[in-house]
Amino acid sequence: MEKIYTKNAPEAIGPYSQAVKINGMVYTSGQIAIDPKSGEIEGADITAQTMQVMKNLSAVLEAAGSSLDKTVKTVCFLSDMADFAAFNVVYGEYFTSKPARSCVAVKALPKNALVEVEVIAAV
Repeated sequence: MEKIYTKNAPEAIGPYSQAVKINGMVYTSGQIAIDPKSGEIEGADITAQTMQVMKNLSAVLEAAGSSLDKTVKTVCFLSDMADFAAFNVVYGEYFTSKPARSCVAVKALPKNALVEVEVIAAV
């Protein structure tokens, strides 16, 4: 089992790894819209935050030798299901291979983020 780390994605804000690679698969931790340079949430709306989440996920997957195109499953968390349509627009631009997905609304996310996404991908 290999722990994945890149400076091109935010540092973990708890006792966990950005991702773990094992048996030809990558399991990312959930990414929120933290800009890795500033350490702050990027964007005040769902579109901007989703774009930053996708950049963060891309960086973590790249560090693991994978990519968004190799994603087999995502789990998406929205703080407000009213953002579902706008989230889907951005999500669809990044996940063109249409992996399996779960998407749920949650009461709150770390740092009051609007969206969090985790990925399982092949290497």
